Amino acid sequence: MRAVINNTDVAAPLGSLDEWEDDVLDRYPEPDKAFRDYAAEVRPSVKEFYRLNHTYQTLDFVKAKKQQYCGLTLVEKSIWEAMDFLNTLVDDSDPDTDFTQIEHLMQTSEAIRRDGHPRWFILTGLVHDLGKVLCLYGEPQWAVVGDTFPTGCRYSDKVVFPEFFKLNPDFQFPEYQTELGIYEPGCGLDNVHLSFGHDEYLYHVAKDYLPEEALYMIRYHSFYAWHREGEYQHLLNDKDREMLKWVQAFNPYDLYSKTLVRPDVVGLRPYYEELIAEFFPEKIRW
Repeated sequence: MRAVINNTDVAAPLGSLDEWEDDVLDRYPEPDKAFRDYAAEVRPSVKEFYRLNHTYQTLDFVKAKKQQYCGLTLVEKSIWEAMDFLNTLVDDSDPDTDFTQIEHLMQTSEAIRRDGHPRWFILTGLVHDLGKVLCLYGEPQWAVVGDTFPTGCRYSDKVVFPEFFKLNPDFQFPEYQTELGIYEPGCGLDNVHLSFGHDEYLYHVAKDYLPEEALYMIRYHSFYAWHREGEYQHLLNDKDREMLKWVQAFNPYDLYSKTLVRPDVVGLRPYYEELIAEFFPEKIRW
């Protein structure tokens, strides 16, 4: 096995994790807004973030992080305790907002609720970013957020900043740079090693408790090359094609639900505690 690259000492390029999400919104604006020339106007911090992400997210790195975290051996917490823990992820250098992480989560879930979606869908909006607690366990930003992409096969030029993949050690191995790489046609996304981050981690946390539609939303909401650009069709199975509509249904709430209006966290908490208890036990493994 080739050496695992785990450079956690690299300085964080983003002022806050919200910078990545805001830049995704710039790339995929609401339908009535003009498409942005992303490469021309991108912030230097975001470009540096993707340089690190594309350099260090190797196949071996992904496998190592799955082994490290997806066995859920860190701690036992309730969902609300995890939300409180994520709330400590505050960056005073972000001048654009002083919203808490819980407020951002509730903005998503409340938008879903207003549109009359099922209760499991509302809960998915509340919890979908809880995997970002990995930053509080010492993981660098590039191993927690960012557009996800398959490793172990050819990189799509529809992934943001594809030029940085030339810095990835896997780029030097021809067997990883064919269309299929290490995979079989129609193998299904469940068998594909996407770049590691909060999506994959939270999928493993929630997989015993939420419906399959919700798990697809959680696991693939950052896989923009698939659900927004239509790439990697040769890896999909019938289940992936069936579930795509749910990932796409969730995406507008993930991107467009932030407003300047603060949700009433105290007033809403009883509703969400009841909703959480409907699907999750009091404590779960993380």
